[in-house]
Amino acid sequence: MTVDLRGAIQDPEAPDGTWPHDSLVLGRLLSQRFSCRAYRPDPVPRHVIERMLSLAQLSPSWCNSQPWQAIVTEGKGTERLREALFAHATADAGVSGGVPSLQPDFPFPAAYRGVYKERQREVGWQLYESVGIAYGDRAASAVQAMKNFRLFDAPHMLLITSERDLGTYGAIDCGVYLSSLLLVAQSLGIASIPQAALASYAPFMHAHFDIPEHRMIVAGVSFGYADGTHPSNSFRSRRAPLDDVVHWVTE
Repeated sequence: MTVDLRGAIQDPEAPDGTWPHDSLVLGRLLSQRFSCRAYRPDPVPRHVIERMLSLAQLSPSWCNSQPWQAIVTEGKGTERLREALFAHATADAGVSGGVPSLQPDFPFPAAYRGVYKERQREVGWQLYESVGIAYGDRAASAVQAMKNFRLFDAPHMLLITSERDLGTYGAIDCGVYLSSLLLVAQSLGIASIPQAALASYAPFMHAHFDIPEHRMIVAGVSFGYADGTHPSNSFRSRRAPLDDVVHWVTE
């Protein structure tokens, strides 16, 4: 049995013809997970969300510090956030010439260059092509980008924060937690999308959720049940082959 590993990646053959069952299951979850940008309105039951959070809580961290804390919205809480955040982002884009300003707690990348820019462009054009945005249509691209701040109509949002004193490595631990969360969600039939965009308005999030200053916003996740008919959910981003990212040292 083989698992589709996103095109560029080759699934090596097992020495005895098959990989352990758990490896196949994990490979399937990793391969099938995608960033969902359109959701059905029906909410995820609370007990299913709690199962997702309980399993993600098993994530490893430096000195078992477990620096992550999660804020989860549902029902009116999600709708209140959606409307307030979109209004805030729309007003900000109007002031800043159509491009939302960046106010994250953790610095965003200074620039994407070389292969990183190529990968960014590729996935961007995959998205635009899927929803019919023509090359150079900046107005339509901006409308699509603003859907981040409506949580892509997801019924839930999860915001991850870390302790300020733990710095970069606290954020790394939160990244491990986030990865676990996304895979557990996939295993439960829950679609999701990790969003740095939700961290870009850190002052707004601090005020909206009354988050103390010693907690730094790492990222958000919109989640729910995927709208399988929406074109934005029809493509899958590629992954680089191992030769591009792994360097063997044998002597």
